[in-house]
Amino acid sequence: MTDTAGVARELVERLEARDWDGWAALLSEDVVYEMPQTRERIRGRAAYRKFNETYPGDWHLTPKVVIGDAERAVVWFAWRVDDEEPGDAQVFLEFGSDGLITKVTDFWPEPYDPPERVAGLFERY
Repeated sequence: MTDTAGVARELVERLEARDWDGWAALLSEDVVYEMPQTRERIRGRAAYRKFNETYPGDWHLTPKVVIGDAERAVVWFAWRVDDEEPGDAQVFLEFGSDGLITKVTDFWPEPYDPPERVAGLFERY
């Protein structure tokens, strides 16, 4: 059985290190990458690699929480690009029977102010 959480952490760490060959070795040849918020889809390891290799700016990723089961994993990670305000994102991974990642779904939420609520129920951080 694949240690999906370990592979998920390794995927993010290899991206951060720009270890393109090591990163690509974790992906199936026909991996599918999706970003639901922008409705973009990339098919295939080579195209997904080029997307990451050519992504603009000096970006950095730091895993915060990694969870996995027999077929899936999720990573909540901190990100920053150049001098922009840092943020949080999540990546959901699906694995094939060979232990390689077959699907990657990224969510990059924008922070927003909450609606007005009864005072004293929560604190802002």
